[in-house]
Amino acid sequence: MLSRIAVRRCFSSTTINPYKVSVLGACGGIGQPLSLLLKLNEKVTGLNLYDLKNAKGVATDLSHIPTNSTVRGFNADEPDALHNALKDSDVVVIPAGVPRKPGMTRDDLFNVNAGIVHDLAKATAEAAPDACVLVISNPVNSTVPIVAEVFKKAGSYNPKKLFGVTTLDSIRSARFLSELTNTDPTKNSRISIIGGHSGVTILPLLSQDKLASTKLTKEQKETLIHRVQFGGDEVVKAKNGAGSATLSMAQAGAQFTDAVLRGLSGEANIVEPTFIESPIFKHEGIEFFAQLVRLGPKGVEEILPIGELSSEEKVLLDQCKEALKKNINKGKDFVNARD
Repeated sequence: MLSRIAVRRCFSSTTINPYKVSVLGACGGIGQPLSLLLKLNEKVTGLNLYDLKNAKGVATDLSHIPTNSTVRGFNADEPDALHNALKDSDVVVIPAGVPRKPGMTRDDLFNVNAGIVHDLAKATAEAAPDACVLVISNPVNSTVPIVAEVFKKAGSYNPKKLFGVTTLDSIRSARFLSELTNTDPTKNSRISIIGGHSGVTILPLLSQDKLASTKLTKEQKETLIHRVQFGGDEVVKAKNGAGSATLSMAQAGAQFTDAVLRGLSGEANIVEPTFIESPIFKHEGIEFFAQLVRLGPKGVEEILPIGELSSEEKVLLDQCKEALKKNINKGKDFVNARD
């Protein structure tokens, strides 16, 4: 079943095509491990790293790893650095922004990260308008609409090539489910997760997963849903204010980037969850929604149906949509007010 795609290795050994990937915010807590994982990806032959400072140092460090890719660093204080980092890129990954601190929600990050994402999106629309854009910067529910509005104003918006990276919710669900059932997380299904990428907007469809629906008690299901929804808080608390989910997010970002590259190269049946422009609830004013999509040479080849929901999940979906609509409008309103 498409709703239960087996957990795969992050990198596959399919036909190699040359792709240039740009990472904006490459020197941060997510950016550095993400850049390392992309350097190890055989499909990445050009890796451009951009940040306010230290991008050249990180690039030089990574360049010593013997893989078939060229790494270049671009510091913001250099002339045309951002434009040069983006030029001719096939995929642009945006982890730039400030991390969460104890007590902060993803929405608390909005005032700072919204401006950062807006400016990076504007540069991308100018220098790499045809690239697939993968947004990691939180709050994703709001930053993806920001990127969309910026590209629309630039006249180069392609909804098939704009993605909010929600893979972390998916891999967390696989890990947490394995702990509850004492099973191998590498062999379990990956629970289908729809909605958004923040709190109650994250909706794991446990009813569509054989292991979760048959082996978990009602209390365990509620525990699992809450932990997937608020797993980021767990990391922020454990790090005592020193950071948020950086390493797991880097793995999630690298995994989704690899999936996009596999789709671009023509590999068949690449199905991943992501936050994209979707028609499913557009009539309710919800233009973006996270669900499974089939990836291909043009980006999103097909948006897959969410399937049947249990009565409990329908209640959670109503809560999800109410919060999600506000998040999306917040991003759109920011662009309209700024521009």
